[in-house]
Amino acid sequence: MGSCISISMPCDQVVNQVSQCFSVNGSYIYNLSKNLEALHKEMEVLKAKRDDVQARISREEFTGRRQMLAQVQVWLKNVLDIEDEFKDLVSTSNSEVQRLCCCGLCSKNVEMSYRYGKRVIRMLKMVKSTSSQGDFDLVTEEVHVTEVEEMPIQPTIVGHEALLERVWNRLMDNGVGVLGLYGMGGVGKTTLLAQINNKFTKSRGSFDVVIWVVVSKSLNILKIQEDIAKKLGLWNEEWDKENENRRALDIHNVLKRRKFVLFLDDIWAKVNLSTIGIPYPDVVNGCKVVFTTRSRGVCGRMEVDELMEVSCLDPDKAWELFQKKVGEGTLKIHADIHHIARQVYGKCSGLPLALNVIGETMSCKSTVQEWRHAMDVLTLSAADFSSMKDEIFHILKYSYDNLNGEVVKSCFLYCSLFPEDYLIDKERLVDYWICEGFIDEIQGRERARNQVYEILGILVRACLLVEGEMKNISYVTMHDVVRDMALWIASDLGKNKEIFIVQAGVDLRNMPYVKNWKGVKKMSLMRNNIERICGSFECAQLTTLFLQKNQPLVHVCNDFFMYVPMLVVLDLSGNLGLSELPLIHLVSLRYLDLSRTSLKRLHVGLQEMKKLIHLNLESTRKLVSISGISNLSSLRSLGLQGSYKTLDMSLLKELQLVEHLENLTIEVSSGMVLEQLLRSHMLVKCIQKVGINNLGESTKVLTLPTMCVLRRLNVSGCRMGEIQIEKTTQSFQNLSRIDICVCYCVKDLTWLVFAPNLVDLRVKYSNQLEEIISKEKAASVEGGHVPFQKLRSLYLCHSPMLKSIYWSPLSFPCLSKISIAGCPMLRKLPLDSNSIVRFEVFFIEYREEGWIKEVEWEDEATQLRFLPLCKLGTDPTVTPSKYDSYTQSINSVVVVRHQPVNHYF
Repeated sequence: MGSCISISMPCDQVVNQVSQCFSVNGSYIYNLSKNLEALHKEMEVLKAKRDDVQARISREEFTGRRQMLAQVQVWLKNVLDIEDEFKDLVSTSNSEVQRLCCCGLCSKNVEMSYRYGKRVIRMLKMVKSTSSQGDFDLVTEEVHVTEVEEMPIQPTIVGHEALLERVWNRLMDNGVGVLGLYGMGGVGKTTLLAQINNKFTKSRGSFDVVIWVVVSKSLNILKIQEDIAKKLGLWNEEWDKENENRRALDIHNVLKRRKFVLFLDDIWAKVNLSTIGIPYPDVVNGCKVVFTTRSRGVCGRMEVDELMEVSCLDPDKAWELFQKKVGEGTLKIHADIHHIARQVYGKCSGLPLALNVIGETMSCKSTVQEWRHAMDVLTLSAADFSSMKDEIFHILKYSYDNLNGEVVKSCFLYCSLFPEDYLIDKERLVDYWICEGFIDEIQGRERARNQVYEILGILVRACLLVEGEMKNISYVTMHDVVRDMALWIASDLGKNKEIFIVQAGVDLRNMPYVKNWKGVKKMSLMRNNIERICGSFECAQLTTLFLQKNQPLVHVCNDFFMYVPMLVVLDLSGNLGLSELPLIHLVSLRYLDLSRTSLKRLHVGLQEMKKLIHLNLESTRKLVSISGISNLSSLRSLGLQGSYKTLDMSLLKELQLVEHLENLTIEVSSGMVLEQLLRSHMLVKCIQKVGINNLGESTKVLTLPTMCVLRRLNVSGCRMGEIQIEKTTQSFQNLSRIDICVCYCVKDLTWLVFAPNLVDLRVKYSNQLEEIISKEKAASVEGGHVPFQKLRSLYLCHSPMLKSIYWSPLSFPCLSKISIAGCPMLRKLPLDSNSIVRFEVFFIEYREEGWIKEVEWEDEATQLRFLPLCKLGTDPTVTPSKYDSYTQSINSVVVVRHQPVNHYF
């Protein structure tokens, strides 16, 4: 039998304790359904509050200027943890409710129901507590962002200091929103832009953000948007998936509320700002966009407010940069190194990229021999110089690759045939390129000429050529390093150097050594000292041969041209000693220039040139015969101006038989021949330059017909008293230069009102000339217009009776120079204070010191305006020869004529 323990307890107490236990702990069971329902409701409240907080955060962080508070971040993390726990808890709620019995007052498993109910109550309290903590006054705070990122710049920067200051000042101008910097590759545009960017790190002013984007050749809008978005704090993985339009909208919404500066480095085509999302800068928003490009044309398409060119360094700055790159230690090793270094730096022509690369390469060269070798390589084949191809040419080549079409590229490479720093006459290129086949002349020469000028414009705007004008001749030049790059490209990137053989202006005395003559396509040996050309070379592919301006050249052997069946262009101009030339077997020749040679006649071989298009015999001072010229069935251009062979009846008849002639320059010294010439409609419409010389007294009046293509007219040594035109219309639309010399009987030149595009007027030794434009005669003609609207230079010399240029003040939109000598009666100029537009380049030159004191100015304002622009010439004795050396200014071409007072160009 077991023992028994007896416990005594009052009945009321037992009932009370059981009741308390059941009311507290039992509620976990019998209130489970209500508690779960309450938990779901509180959880929905918490989630809604969380969504509101996250929406506030997104709105405030969108600008990139604010970030989430740490306490808010912790709260959101707590909400996330609660949500996970809630999901776990409710996943078993159905089974827990089904376990209840007795109408929910009890459970089939009291212990399990008790524990689950307790978890529900605990979580309900946690949700309520967390929800009450989510009432934030602030969810974000301002964040410090580096608004200007300093760009790394080379430690050695020389040059462009003045340009940097000018660019900065213009950029800060309220009227400048978009500023373009253009220039050739390697000139320092990116460095300059980086310097401007870095100035904002010290003086950001009122700008909120400064953004730098590298665009490069392949324009990638998405990449540009990404770079901008990262700067603005917009970018994340989700944003990166957005399309271009959505991205643009986001960027625009941010930047429209901020004052920004955007740098776009290295653009090659128009960048549409609105496509990216950039609000267009204007005076109201005060924003700025600055970009760099190699193309001036791109600047036009970007609608810039300010356009600034980044040019090569001037000689002093270039030498300073080169010295720093080489180092003083190297330059001081030997006195000769310093001397050679001056020559080496000159080969860079002020291009910072070349100065940096070549300077760094030479910094370790410590012997004179190494420096001399470097100079030889840079002179003869720059592509062989260390680092030249990889670090210079490949960078510059991007500009070449960006040219549109093979024709433009071929025309660019053609310009490398000329010597360094050569001024290439645009009009000469017209003839070259037509004959080379680059330009089709089938629709007329004028259209072909316009196409040549279009191509030159493309190359100039691409900063591959530089254009200029001297003495009214338009020219282009090629930077030395760009020329070296072009020769490298032309030689198949240096793989075949004998395709393009260019040794122009390098003091050659003999023909160069060539391993494979059969592979040569183009050869330029111009401007050397070659005296004799002997031997025969099988040049089956040679199409172009430049031999001009070899002053000692006196002989070309008979068989030299026997093995060049494909030769298309041959230029032998400027060889004054050349008197005989065997022109045989040149059946493919289309261009032949023998100007400024001493040839007396053209040989029989000329008759074989059935494809010849252009023949230039200008200034052939000994030429007596061109018999047989009518046999040149394809001839379109013939130059005879300045040659000894003037037009006679025999030549006139031959010229009328040249069926396709379009361009003629000629000399006429007979009144009878001139009369017949001017009656030939076929020849009159071809004349582009004409010299009318030494007409006798029988020609009282020179009557000129309509000559729409005439560009230059020279009248000298003639005794007629008047020059007239046949029709009162603008008969001389293309006439740009007129020389009147030693025409003693002419009293006025009123007919000039019919030359609206006259650029250069020179009147010399006209003793009876009283007026340039006669008021009385001008009033009587129909169709005349205000003269001299295109005039750039006016030269009046030794015309003692000249009293008037025009009877009242005129407007001269283009005039830059008036030169007066030996005109004592000319007291009043057709000027008032508003006559001249280009005051920055205009001046009046006079030769007699007392003349300026006698000038009668229109009024005091005119005197104050022009008197400071008057200057006394250096030589008081003016002769025609001193003012007619026109082509001496262009490439030092000297023209010698048989007429003592006239010089043709």
